[in-house]
Order: sequence, then C-alpha cells, then structure tokens
Amino acid sequence: MILDGHIHLTDGDPAPDALLTDLAAAGVGGGVLISQRPACFDRTSPRPAQPPAVRLQHVLDWCAAGMNLYPLFWIDPLEPDALDQVALAVSRGIAGFKVICAHFPPGHPDALRTFRAIADAGRPILFHSGILWDGQPSSQFNRPAGFEALLDVPGLRFALAHISWPWCDELIAVYGKFLNALGRSRAAPVEMFVDITPGTPPIYRQRALTDLFTVGYDVADHVIFGSDCHAPGYNTWWAKEWLQRDAEILTGLDLGQDALDKVQGENLRRFLGLTDQRAERAIPRPGA
Repeated sequence: MILDGHIHLTDGDPAPDALLTDLAAAGVGGGVLISQRPACFDRTSPRPAQPPAVRLQHVLDWCAAGMNLYPLFWIDPLEPDALDQVALAVSRGIAGFKVICAHFPPGHPDALRTFRAIADAGRPILFHSGILWDGQPSSQFNRPAGFEALLDVPGLRFALAHISWPWCDELIAVYGKFLNALGRSRAAPVEMFVDITPGTPPIYRQRALTDLFTVGYDVADHVIFGSDCHAPGYNTWWAKEWLQRDAEILTGLDLGQDALDKVQGENLRRFLGLTDQRAERAIPRPGA
C-alpha cells in the first residue's frame, strides 16, 4: 500500500471521507496528517493559531474515520507547557509529532527536554529540514548538521524532511554519522529516517535520489515518501506526478520492487512504530 508521509492540515472542518477519495485517485491508501500550526507561526498567517488542545482534537477527528490515517501533532518544543502538550497528545493516541525549528536550533536545551519526553513515550518526530519558505531568516536552524544534537536523545526515531534541500549532501553525511553512532553508543540507539518530500525541484530530483541510494550507506529501510499536499483539497495530480517521477528514478537505479515498496509505505509504518521490526543496518566505518 502506498502511504503519503507528509500531508498538512489547514483550516476547515474535518472531511476524512473526501480525503480518502482524493488519496485513492492518486493511488494512495492513506498517510500522515500533520496538525495545524502552533502559535509561533502566527507571523506567517492572517489568523492566530488555535490553542493546542483544539489543534490536537482537529487532527484526531480527521484521522478517526480512516484506518490508514495517522495523526501527527505539530508542537513548538519551547512553549512553557510543551511537556504537558506531549503528555496530552500521547494520552489521546497521537502517532507522532511534527517540529519546525523556525526560531531555535535543534540543540536548544528546552527543545531537547521536549524531544526526550517524546522519545520516552515511544513516539517519532518529523522535522522540517532545509530551506524554509517562511519569509524570515530561519533556515540557519534547519541545516542537517544542526540535528546532530539529537544524538543526545536516547531512543528517538526522527526524520528530516525534504531531503534537506538544498543541503542534500549534508543530509547524507549526517545520516552516515547517525549510522556510525550505532556502533559507538551504549544508550538506546537514535534512528534517523529521510523524508523525500519535495523540497527538491524536479531538476534536482534525479541527482538527490541517486546520491542518497548509491552513496554506500544502508538507506533502503529509512527513506519515506511524502507529497507536502494539504487537506482539505489534496492535490491529486501533484502526488501522482511525484510518485511516478520517484518510481522511475528508483527503478532506473535497479533497486527493485522491494525497495520501492519500502519507500512508498512500509518504512513509514516502521517510523510510526506500527511494526516491531527494527532494521539491521550495516555500520559505516572510516577507511572500511
């Protein structure tokens, strides 16, 4: 089953049946729904954000009607009640969390405290990474190397979205570092995934995916497809276009149907903790 790992919710009443119809028209069977934005993004919108409990209920209502719709709660980890928000969302059955480091580095002490609470609850975090189109000087906080700070969050599963475009090479290097850390750490391992949601304009896509899958690191079990579409109004043609483009690129790399199935759905389920299998990964070592 193809799953879309990156769908944003906007204003409007939940309409999961219409969304499932749109997803089916794109050949998609379900996916991750990201809650509406937190208050720190009010500067980018004409309307203030809803309170956290309202945003949480909104995403849960969207996902209530679909077995293959998975809710992520978009949290600002620096808000004074962030730990309470994590506890509430987990108690209500949230599948994971979304974070955009728009006004703080990933290693901010308050952010790490929130991330540790999320990891302790067994939930993953989907991070924005790469250039951030928010009209603010914020991309400095979203370069892949900054997420090395997550090595200090034992047991965390996290994904960096958009292949960190335009810093795709840096993303691949950081992924290699997290792989190498598996052989060095005595703590619970930190598991990094790569969300290939565009991001990358089409002209860069061939190179980015080729570099990712042929660099020599063990990546096949840790790459997730996403569209960055919105609901309501899921953009069917956009999702179909990117699915087809990616499939052609990956097929051209002779990765096989098994790898394509992982990227288009199976890896997302493992990222969300819906399957128990932890991928065994070859650990890259200098000079090996």
